[in-house]
Amino acid sequence: MPIDVRLSVMLAERGVSGRDLAEHIGITQANLSLLRQGKVKGIRFETLERICEFLECQPGDLLRYRSE
Repeated sequence: MPIDVRLSVMLAERGVSGRDLAEHIGITQANLSLLRQGKVKGIRFETLERICEFLECQPGDLLRYRSE
């Protein structure tokens, strides 16, 4: 897939645990793990908004397009 999910990078840069993020956005740690690995087919804008709010970032900080 040409979209790289950089959520793990952002968590590390912010010094935040995945557990804290999962609690804030209201999803399970298992679903957050799937999201971090790029194994989801989509993400709700509401979820993306909550992630950006918590990490104080922009959507483009979390997702990158890679031409193949």
